[in-house]
Amino acid sequence: MTFDGCEGRNAERIIGVSDVDGPRPEVRMSANRVPMLSFIGGARTVTGSKTLIDTSDARVLVDCGLFQGRKELRQANWKPFPVPIESIDAVVLTHAHVDHCGYLPRLWRLGFRGPVYCTQGTRDLAAIVLPDSGHLQEEEAEFANRMGFSKHDPAEALYTEEEATNSLELFETVPFDELRSVIAGVDVTWRRAGHILGAASLHARLTETDTDVVFSGDLGRPAHPILLPPDDIGPTDVIVVESTYGDEEHLTIDPEDEMARVVNDAAACGGVVVIPAFAVDRTEVVLWHLNELVERGEVPDVPVFVDSPMASRALDRYRSEVRRRSPEIRPELFGRELFSSINLTETRTTAESKALNDRRGPMVIISASGMATGGRVVHHLARHIGDSRNTVMLVGFQAPGTRGDRLRSGATTLKMLGHYFPVRADVCSIELSTHADQSELLDWIATADHPNRVYVNHGEPDASDALVQAISSRFDVITVSPDAGERVRLDRLSSHAHRPGHR
Repeated sequence: MTFDGCEGRNAERIIGVSDVDGPRPEVRMSANRVPMLSFIGGARTVTGSKTLIDTSDARVLVDCGLFQGRKELRQANWKPFPVPIESIDAVVLTHAHVDHCGYLPRLWRLGFRGPVYCTQGTRDLAAIVLPDSGHLQEEEAEFANRMGFSKHDPAEALYTEEEATNSLELFETVPFDELRSVIAGVDVTWRRAGHILGAASLHARLTETDTDVVFSGDLGRPAHPILLPPDDIGPTDVIVVESTYGDEEHLTIDPEDEMARVVNDAAACGGVVVIPAFAVDRTEVVLWHLNELVERGEVPDVPVFVDSPMASRALDRYRSEVRRRSPEIRPELFGRELFSSINLTETRTTAESKALNDRRGPMVIISASGMATGGRVVHHLARHIGDSRNTVMLVGFQAPGTRGDRLRSGATTLKMLGHYFPVRADVCSIELSTHADQSELLDWIATADHPNRVYVNHGEPDASDALVQAISSRFDVITVSPDAGERVRLDRLSSHAHRPGHR
């Protein structure tokens, strides 16, 4: 691997262009303008991923994520979009998590009718995730109106289930590794990211300036138990990389040891294990490990409930991909039926979900959302968090300000459904993240040939800054964590600009 670049944020300020000295997002660039990249979401935060590519005559939105987590972030979903909706020619998606695609129905409501390009796996999961998100938006608005929680009268849904379903009509699927012209002058290739089913890193070629830009999306881990690891980068000029775990190394301790302890303790005392888990992929990984423990006889076959209609539909997609021997799936799983060794029940209806509250342990309840910000898991937490026999198992990233983060930080009370509940249940964290950690992100960047700039986004400030430092220490390349709203140039650097001291 060869890197071209220079060090330091000041160097980037000379070569790049910020929102102060570049063309404003509202103005379509004229032919004499260079292509630009605008960070309008997922900058200095781990949610709401949105990045704009502007060329002389085209505008492409890379990901269209919903802001989640802290109140001020959620409120950002209601702010006017920073560019005219009619100026966006196309959207390209890395994957189907809500923080990368969940704003699309809002974009549709605001008038966007252009194509949305993604892999088939992303289209299949988005067809599950987006209507569910719309339904949740409507439920939350209705509940706020009924209980008087909202400052607005009446409370309104950001978008509806119907609008989410309508937005799916815009999707056009693209196979992995196939170059697709998404608009004149912007060609994109989707390559496996190993994060969730259908997840891809995007390799964009700007033909006007002969510039290559790679967007990591959410990068998976080489050790994902079901999916193949991420593809290498190859030749590129610019890398935009996520930093969810940019300041962390995943523990090398086997997560199944702690999971076995928790399940065995619950079985011994009749306790309930509540696992807030993202409906897409994280639920599958949790079930994978439980299945392995039962198969090896290390835990009893206690009842396991997946209480999330969205998670159940995602499970169906994963099972289907294994059966059809998908090229995303690890070949050693071909011919196996996923999760066949555990006593698994999927509660798809509201009545079935409510019935779990009358059931005694031992049992395991896996329910969304993964950070306990909403959904059925909130009701299960309200029901079980006050009993010391029970355990809340956190199995992934908990954004600052979320209920999951407060639990992980040792909260003694937790506000849910308008009430405060005492936290008497045990709370444990198990490392089941399918996000690459710092070392894995660095190893992925090391597969690139001749990049001269790396932009670090989609991470909390500490995580992004730590990854900037790690990249700068390991590679001779300009590395910056852009601010929200910042714009940078995407034309090629001259040879004298990216070699300090070159004459």
